[in-house]
Amino acid sequence: MPVAEGQTLISIEDVMKDDALPTMPPLGEQYKAQPDDLCMILFTSGTTGVPNGVQVTHKNLCNILQTGPGDLGMRPGLRVGQILSIAFDMAAWETLGAISNGATLVIRGKSIQETAEKVDVLIATPSILNSLDHSRCQQVQTAAVAGEPCPRPLADAWSSFCRFYNSCGPTETTIINTAEPHYPGKEVLSIGRPTPNNTVYVLDENLRPVAIGEKGEMWAGGDCVTAGYLANPELTLDRYRPDPFRPGHMMFRTKDLGRWTNTGELEHFGRVDDLVKIRGFRVELDGVSNTLEATEGCDQAVTLKFDSRNLVAFVSPANVSTEDAAQSVKDKLPYYCSPTLILAMDELPRTPRGKLDKRLLLKLAQDHIDAQGVELN
Repeated sequence: MPVAEGQTLISIEDVMKDDALPTMPPLGEQYKAQPDDLCMILFTSGTTGVPNGVQVTHKNLCNILQTGPGDLGMRPGLRVGQILSIAFDMAAWETLGAISNGATLVIRGKSIQETAEKVDVLIATPSILNSLDHSRCQQVQTAAVAGEPCPRPLADAWSSFCRFYNSCGPTETTIINTAEPHYPGKEVLSIGRPTPNNTVYVLDENLRPVAIGEKGEMWAGGDCVTAGYLANPELTLDRYRPDPFRPGHMMFRTKDLGRWTNTGELEHFGRVDDLVKIRGFRVELDGVSNTLEATEGCDQAVTLKFDSRNLVAFVSPANVSTEDAAQSVKDKLPYYCSPTLILAMDELPRTPRGKLDKRLLLKLAQDHIDAQGVELN
């Protein structure tokens, strides 16, 4: 393959012979992969700093891709869409999931919509799925989302015609570690239950389990827990801890807030980082967004902390009444939860990995405030 200016070609043969990889067998020799052998290294998005390489083993991947519901029913004769950035861990769900279960992988061209109309199994972030016309995707049998909070209207729309999974799990817990089918009319849009051979602990700051119905930080345990960060032992020690409930195993701090329901499912309340202080009060950003999404015609909303006194929010599509959205928050939440600014957009911007681009949204809010001369409280 020609190498363009500014690019570097890395030869797999040279890498395999590198002395830095003493455990790798010489080319040509047969080798049977072991469960704890590394299968791939996935880099986090780096939204909170420098990206870190997560070391994923064969056991980690087989545990989610070769058991239900993680296999999403993939089998010979079914077509699986490959629509996500290959740098995103959920792309491994599409690609390796299809290949390891004998399904057909349909690689998209320029149009995600056209690919979505041809497949039986679709995996996406909620933001990507929200950009599709679901009325043209009625042939989809199974859809799954993860990576960011799922709007209730989106889950209700897709679950009305296919098996729809709302899932959760950071890269460090091998793609997802919870999943549960959703259906219209379900009381709670949960992130489901732990996938096979995995567990989730909802703990307080002293790593003690909280009562059912109480909120705490979710820690993940079981075969989903990856082998730590590449060449970063300090961060590994900080986020990966010995599992006190299963001696000899490890658990991972997800930094997600959650609580158990009485039916044994998990409700997700966003990142610990999304529990912010506004005017001295604690505000759950996802709670404000969920309230905005209850506004008539609103498909998706996101709320962000602008400064210590102000929230800003964005709703989609552009014809959503921002006045009605603001009134919805005022009617249901304390005064300090009301966004100072609500902007309606045709589509909320996404990062290359398909998640909401919060940095760009904050910049758009700042630009609007500067252009309109909005006075903040």
